[in-house]
Amino acid sequence: MTKFNYQNICSSILLKDLPARSKEVLLRRFGLGREKETLEAIGQDFGITRERVRQVEADGLKRVEEKVKEPRCQAVFNYFSGYLRKAGFLKKEDLLLSELGGKHFQNYIHFLLVLGKPFPKFYETEDLYPFWASDENAVTAAQKNINNFVSELKKKKRPLALQGNIPLSHLEISKNILKGQTGLYGLKDWPEINPRGIKDRAYIVFRKEKTHLHFSQVARAIGKDTLCQTVHNELIKDSRFVLVGRGLYALGEWGYQPGQVREVISQVLGKSKKPMRKEQVLKEVLKQRQVQSNTILLNLQNKNYFIKNSEGKYTVRKA
Repeated sequence: MTKFNYQNICSSILLKDLPARSKEVLLRRFGLGREKETLEAIGQDFGITRERVRQVEADGLKRVEEKVKEPRCQAVFNYFSGYLRKAGFLKKEDLLLSELGGKHFQNYIHFLLVLGKPFPKFYETEDLYPFWASDENAVTAAQKNINNFVSELKKKKRPLALQGNIPLSHLEISKNILKGQTGLYGLKDWPEINPRGIKDRAYIVFRKEKTHLHFSQVARAIGKDTLCQTVHNELIKDSRFVLVGRGLYALGEWGYQPGQVREVISQVLGKSKKPMRKEQVLKEVLKQRQVQSNTILLNLQNKNYFIKNSEGKYTVRKA
């Protein structure tokens, strides 16, 4: 529910008594009670150039600006100032228009903001979305907060909660920071923040569950319409996931090494500075693979790859 009747303020105060053409151009350009229109479209209707339409628009705005001192208009501008002050003195444009104008009056809010001289608009850049402010100094503060938060994310390498001294509106204008499904904030190219496709969604499932999972469990966690075989195929192709058992996967970042059981045994023996008993090999390999002990022992008996010495301990056969 909007606080003011923005439509009435615009029609009964600001646009009242304007020359017919000026009023029509402003209504159509700002989309007041209709869709916004381009200079070219309006010019074609009037049979004038785009530049002439621009001149009529500028003249109409100048006439309207003479009326903004009216108390009801000032009350609106004071309300906008208070809203922006609570938000950290700036707000991303689409959020501001939506929160102030609801579903039906966003174009009226935009028109009033244009007329309210204390509200500079900052246009979209490579790193920032368009936004409005009530204090230009806030822009410097927002950029500093954004840079500091990005640095902290890169340092910690994990999503973080919004820090208490940073207004949410400062992060909202950044194109490089996004809020993830867990409510934490991270960099836009992090899969746990901005997942793209099955593989990234599977990655989020593993990070949430913090344990190895069967590919069918992952499919169910992603969504009811996700096919198990599709998940299996995607996990096999992505180096982030390691097959640790029959259909079981885990994240490589947890310390799991890729490869077959025989290759894991070779890695375990290769890291050891001395021959190992089979019980030791079993213990270390089972940290990496969810398989039967007999599977490990059977691979360990392969004399093409492993040697058993006189003490019953094993080493890797040299090539």
